[in-house]
Amino acid sequence: MAEFKYKSRIADAILEKKLKSSGCVLVEGPKWCGKTTTSEQRAKSVNYVSDPMNLNRNQILAEMDINALLEGDKPKLLDEWQVIPQLWDAVRFAVDHSKGIGQFIMTGSAVPLDDEEQKKIHHTGTGRITTLRMRPMSLWESGDSNGEISLGDLFNNPSKPIFSESTLNMEEIAFLLCRGGWPIATTLEKEYALETAFSYYNAVTEIDVSRVDGVKRNATRTKRLMRSLARHQGTQVTLAGIKADMAVNDTESLDVDTISSYIEVLKKIFVIEDMEAWNPNLRSKAAIRTADTRYFVDPSIAAVALGVGPADLVKDLNTMGLIFEAMAVRDLRVYAEALDGNVYHYRDSNGLECDSVIHLRNGRYGLVEIKLGGQSLIDDGAATLNRFEATIDTDKMKAPSFKMILTAVGRLAYRRDDGVYVVPVSCLKN
Repeated sequence: MAEFKYKSRIADAILEKKLKSSGCVLVEGPKWCGKTTTSEQRAKSVNYVSDPMNLNRNQILAEMDINALLEGDKPKLLDEWQVIPQLWDAVRFAVDHSKGIGQFIMTGSAVPLDDEEQKKIHHTGTGRITTLRMRPMSLWESGDSNGEISLGDLFNNPSKPIFSESTLNMEEIAFLLCRGGWPIATTLEKEYALETAFSYYNAVTEIDVSRVDGVKRNATRTKRLMRSLARHQGTQVTLAGIKADMAVNDTESLDVDTISSYIEVLKKIFVIEDMEAWNPNLRSKAAIRTADTRYFVDPSIAAVALGVGPADLVKDLNTMGLIFEAMAVRDLRVYAEALDGNVYHYRDSNGLECDSVIHLRNGRYGLVEIKLGGQSLIDDGAATLNRFEATIDTDKMKAPSFKMILTAVGRLAYRRDDGVYVVPVSCLKN
C-alpha cells in the first residue's frame, strides 16, 4: 500500500492564523473535502465523535460528563461535532472560562437541523468560536495550476505586467471539471478519478438529504432538483422557475415550499453554495438585483447531475461553459478566503452583469468575468468590465484594484492595453 502524503492546503495557513486569535475554530464544508485531514495536521489530540467504535460511549459521556470529551492535549480536534450538539456549548464554556486561545478545532459536514438538536445549543459562540469554510481543492492545491499568477499580487500591484503560459488543453480542462477537487480523486489514475464524484452524488441523494435531520426525502426528486440546479448554475433562477423545470418530469404534486426545503437541506450539508449580490455605490440610477446566484460547491456535482463526462463537454461548449463557471467560482472563493475576502455577483436592471466581484476586508475589490476562451469572448468580457467600472462612483468608494478575465483555455496570461488581465485558471493561485 502506498504511503499517504498530505497535500498542502490553502486552509493550512488560515487555520493556523485563526488558532492564534480564537479559542476554537469551526472547520465546516462538504464531506470529503479534506476538513478532518487538514485539521489533523494542527491537532495534538483527536476525538472522532461519529466513529462507530466510540459513538455510544461518546453519547453516554455527553449526558453524564461532557467535559470528559474535551480532555486531551490542545488543540483538541472534535471531528463531526454536530453528532453531539451539546459539544458546542461545552466548548464555548471551556474557552470562556480558561481565557485561552487555540484550544479546540471542530469539524462538521452538516449544520444541525432537527428542532431537538437545535434546542441543545444555547449560545452562539460569538467571540469564542470562529469559522473556517473549506471547499474541494482548487486547481493550485491539486497541482493542476502552475500558480504563476497570484491573486494577491493583482491586488497589491494592479499595474504590473504579467506573463504565464498554460499547458492545459480543452480535453484536460473538461476532465478536471468532471473530476472535481475531491482530495482522494486527485490522487487516482484518470480511469478511476471520476468515480469519486459519482460516489459523492449518490451518497448525497440516497442518504445524506434524509440522514441530516431524520426527514425521509425522495432520492429521485433530489436528483431531479440537482439536475435543474445544474442547468441553472450561474443564474438567479427563482424557486418558481425550478418548479417549472422539474415539473416536466415529476408526476407527483410539487410545490415551492417542498423545493425550498430540499434546497435548504443541500445548503446545510454544503452541496450548494449560492453567491450573494454585491451592492456598490454607482453613478447609474439602475436598480441592483439582489437575488443570490446558484452554484454547487464543486463543478463535478453539476457534471454528474447532468449525466455528462469530459467527452460530452468538449462536444457541448455551452454546457461546458456553465460548469467551468462553477469551477472558476470555487477557485476564486478558495483564493479569496486566504486574502480575507469574499466573492459576490453583480447584476442590475439595465442588464449590466459581472460574474464575480472579489471584495476584501480592507475595502479593495477586483472585477472578474469568466469565459471559456477565444478572442471574441475575451473582447466581450473586457468591454463589460470597462463599462461596469465606468458606472462606479469613485468619489464614494475605491476604484477596482484590477479587472480580470478568467479563462478555461488560452495559452497565455497577460495584461491587455486597456488594463484588463487575461488569466487562464490553470495559471492562478491565491
